[in-house]
Amino acid sequence: MKIYVFADMEGISGIRIMEQVQKGNTADYAVGCKLMISEVNEVVKALCDYGAKEVVVCDTHGGGGQIEVSQMDSRATYEISRSQLMPSLDDTFDGVILLGHHCKAGTRNGFLDHTMTSLAWHRFKINGEEMGEIGLEAAYAGHFNVPVLVVTGDEATAVEAKETLGTVECAVVKYAMGRNQARCLSLPVAHARIREAIKNGLSLVGKIRPFKPQLPATLELTFNRSDYADYFDDKKDVERIDARTIVKKIDSFLDYKFR
Repeated sequence: MKIYVFADMEGISGIRIMEQVQKGNTADYAVGCKLMISEVNEVVKALCDYGAKEVVVCDTHGGGGQIEVSQMDSRATYEISRSQLMPSLDDTFDGVILLGHHCKAGTRNGFLDHTMTSLAWHRFKINGEEMGEIGLEAAYAGHFNVPVLVVTGDEATAVEAKETLGTVECAVVKYAMGRNQARCLSLPVAHARIREAIKNGLSLVGKIRPFKPQLPATLELTFNRSDYADYFDDKKDVERIDARTIVKKIDSFLDYKFR
């Protein structure tokens, strides 16, 4: 069994304030990185304990840089997400785990809710349905016929994952108190929940379908400000439909980016 772990930071166990995910906040961010390293190692161990023979972990938060390879479980390999969403993912994988994730922009009582960038993106839709990063990433994995098996993060993230994907295992490790603060489970309890979700998620291999929105697909992006949309006025494959909203039609979710 071959599993891809796509690890974000906002939904990692123990991370409860914004400063812990911001690279400029040295002390708090260092704590956040330590928590992320601990959780990824717990996940790799659980995957190997429950039958995975190959594990690839992608450190995706802010283009990567949180995971120190020297501190990681040697049974997995590690990469970062910059020019490509999930660089090593292909159709040889049996499933994807979305670790440490967050809910989409505009979710009430979602810890650090955003979609791709809280600075610029206001709302994102696939074929007219509002989506967050969970939906976009699942559609990307679906291109390779790989299903999302497990999603971990706060309670709002679990709700969104089930609404978007249907059958998926979720581990709730924290509860938002507004947007910028979370009430967290202790690490042993949170990690136990994640282990249980992984055990149950691996049992879904071969039983659930990947998430595959209809193609050709229409991607619609509304920005927080009109000047972000101004950039796309001369892009031939992007249509501007109002001051803040652009639309792009794609034949493959490998072409998910707005350039």
